[in-house]
Amino acid sequence: MTNGRPMGEDVKVRVSAKADYAVRAAVELAAAGDEPLTTDVVADRQQIPVQFLQKIFHELRRARLVSSQRGPDGGHRLARPPDEITVADIIRAVDGSLATVRGKPPEGLDYGGAAVPLQEVWIALRTNVRAVLEGVTLADLANARLPRRIATLAQNPESWVTR
Repeated sequence: MTNGRPMGEDVKVRVSAKADYAVRAAVELAAAGDEPLTTDVVADRQQIPVQFLQKIFHELRRARLVSSQRGPDGGHRLARPPDEITVADIIRAVDGSLATVRGKPPEGLDYGGAAVPLQEVWIALRTNVRAVLEGVTLADLANARLPRRIATLAQNPESWVTR
């Protein structure tokens, strides 16, 4: 405890709106199977601004996670099976690395004095973020069947308390 607050309380893990939208859009594609979905359909189903979603789909195509087809039967679909694409893959495609400190990877930091062990805290944080986001696939989400480890974490009453 520091100043009456648990240590690390000021450290925040944030999921950007872009990452949230990208994962939701990818889950829609996973749920559709081989049926291509237009940007308008996905945007409507997930209440995502169309222009923003177009940019997201562009980034997901560049990352080879989504493929697109033009024409009357066109739309977007996943480029790989949904059980081979993790939430981490989607977030990295649109936002980059999962955990950075001041825009740097934790292993690239250089602390001195009493703060030297802090680097290991940031590395441990990244490891845990990876364990969750790399442990959930689009198939898990589309089928509403989270891996037991993830579901157990989410069902813990303490997980629902904002501090």
